[in-house]
Amino acid sequence: MSLYFRYLNIQLKSQLQYRTSFLLLSVGQFFIPFMVFGGLYFMFERFGQLEGWSFFEVTLCFAVIHLSFSLSECFARGFDAFSSLVASGDFDRLLVRPRGTVVQVLGSKFEFTRIGRLLQSTIVLIWSIANLPQVWSFPKAITLFFMVFNGVMIFTGIFILAATFCFWTIQAIEIANVFTDGGREMAQYPLTIYEKWVTRFFTFIVPFGCVTYLPLMYLLDKEEGNWVTGMLVPFGGLLFLLPCLLVWRIGVRHYRSTGS
Repeated sequence: MSLYFRYLNIQLKSQLQYRTSFLLLSVGQFFIPFMVFGGLYFMFERFGQLEGWSFFEVTLCFAVIHLSFSLSECFARGFDAFSSLVASGDFDRLLVRPRGTVVQVLGSKFEFTRIGRLLQSTIVLIWSIANLPQVWSFPKAITLFFMVFNGVMIFTGIFILAATFCFWTIQAIEIANVFTDGGREMAQYPLTIYEKWVTRFFTFIVPFGCVTYLPLMYLLDKEEGNWVTGMLVPFGGLLFLLPCLLVWRIGVRHYRSTGS
């Protein structure tokens, strides 16, 4: 972890060398999600509710998934940009160093400009909680924390899987965006609005349902929710991440240098 934090410090100093650029990018990242949030707001302005879910219940769902995605994109960006290391042959340097490849790839790139997205998601989260009195309790606060943590693990796992394919394809494959950007857009709404096969896939295969829908049933005192579900389901992200790390190890063993 000391090596990871050293990477973090170096990357932060590097990006702050161009402070105006860093500030403008951060401001841009703050306003980009507002376009998505605006669509959500006007939909509820027109229809009032969505399959029995109120505006602030859905905005809580929106805030959790966007906060998770922003944190993962900020601190796991090295895997998202991993194809450049393979294509250039720079991954060879990581292999001869006396440290694990996961930590080195994580430390190869950070996107601190995502602080704009983090701030926007945090504002929406606080606004939602302020208008949902049933969420105000210590166990639910802990559950909310693990919901975000769970989301970060799932998005990071997807980034790792996408990076692993680069050992065979060299370039990144666009299908990964279906589960990162697409997963973020899908999971910002309760899963009950989708077809059953979609709900099952994103609960048992790529468990976004463990980030928002199932814990939300407990947070919002829905009939289907209980404290056991609320406290245990958020750990589903770790169960998703561990196989992703195993697949990564298999990919590293099959790596062949590009010779660049």
